[in-house]
Amino acid sequence: MILLPMSGATELFSPEVQQSFEKFFPFLMEIRKRLLFLVALMFVSAAFGFLYYERIIRLILRLYNLEGVNIVFTSPFQFMGLAVSSALTVSIITVLPIFIIQFLSFIKPALKPREFRMVVSLIPVSLVLFIFGFGIGSLMMKYIVEIFYQKSLELEIGNLLDISKLLSQIIVTSALMGLAFQFPIALTLLLRLKIVKYKAMASQRMLAWAASIFFAALLPPTDILSLVALTAPLIILFETTLFLNRFVFRPVKR
Repeated sequence: MILLPMSGATELFSPEVQQSFEKFFPFLMEIRKRLLFLVALMFVSAAFGFLYYERIIRLILRLYNLEGVNIVFTSPFQFMGLAVSSALTVSIITVLPIFIIQFLSFIKPALKPREFRMVVSLIPVSLVLFIFGFGIGSLMMKYIVEIFYQKSLELEIGNLLDISKLLSQIIVTSALMGLAFQFPIALTLLLRLKIVKYKAMASQRMLAWAASIFFAALLPPTDILSLVALTAPLIILFETTLFLNRFVFRPVKR
C-alpha cells in the first residue's frame, strides 16, 4: 500500500474543501482530545469495576433482599461475564457526568450566555430525573422477582434464577427507564430554544402516549400492572413538561 504525501493529497480537493477542512480542523482536534480523555477514564473505571465485581454483585443482591430465591451459576465461566458487566456498569456511571461537563464546555462558545445558562440550569434536573427513572426500573424488577418467588411457593415449585440474566435485566431495565426520563429535558430544550413549537408538540400528544406504551412494553416486566406502572410516569412527565413550558417557562431569546 502506497501512501501519498499530505501536500499531494490536498491537491485532490478543491480550494473550498481545503478551506473548510482548515476551518474545522481545530474543532476536530479538540473533539479528539476530549474523546481520548473519556476513553482513558472509562478504562480506569472499568478496571475498578472488574477488580471489585464481587462486592458490587453482593451489594445489588443485598439491596434486592432475595431471600428464598435460589440464585445460581449456569456456566463454570459465568463469573467472568459478571466481572465484565460490573466493569461496564461502573465505567458508564463514572464517565456519564464527565461527558456532560466536557460536552457543555465544548458547545459553550457556540451558545449565547443566556442559552448556555439555561442549558446548565437543566443539568441538576436531568440528574434527578435519571436517578428517579433508574429507581423506578429497579423497583419494577424487584416486584417481578417477588411475584416469581410467591408464585413458586403457591404452586409448590422450586425456583432458580440465572445470576447473569437477572442482573442484566435489572441493569437494562433501570438504565433504559433512567434514559427515558431524560425526554422532558430534551423537549424543554427544543421548546425554549424555539426549535419546535408548542402547538406542534401538543398536537402529537397521542403519538407520545403510544410511544410511551410501546417503550414500556419492550422492557422485561410483562404483566399489565408493570406496563401501567412504567407507562404512567412517562405520560405524566410529558404532560407536565408541556404544562411548564406553556405557562411557567419562557422561550430563550436568540
